[in-house]
Amino acid sequence: MAIRYTCRHCETEIGILPFESVKETVLLLQQIDEGEAEQFLTYEKDGALTVRCICEQCEQSLQRFPDYYTLNKWLQ
Repeated sequence: MAIRYTCRHCETEIGILPFESVKETVLLLQQIDEGEAEQFLTYEKDGALTVRCICEQCEQSLQRFPDYYTLNKWLQ
């Protein structure tokens, strides 16, 4: 089992944490309320957990163009 971090906007893989280093992360993820969990967390068939977050490039784009927040998918 691992935790995969991918950008929710551009689908870039940000990183992977192997099973040995996920204990603290799992404890933090348990504190996320159920509505947010459905939006940002996906359990894969192989047992991995995918966390959909934002990469540095997309974050910078959103800071420069705040109107993008109103769009569901702003990368084509």
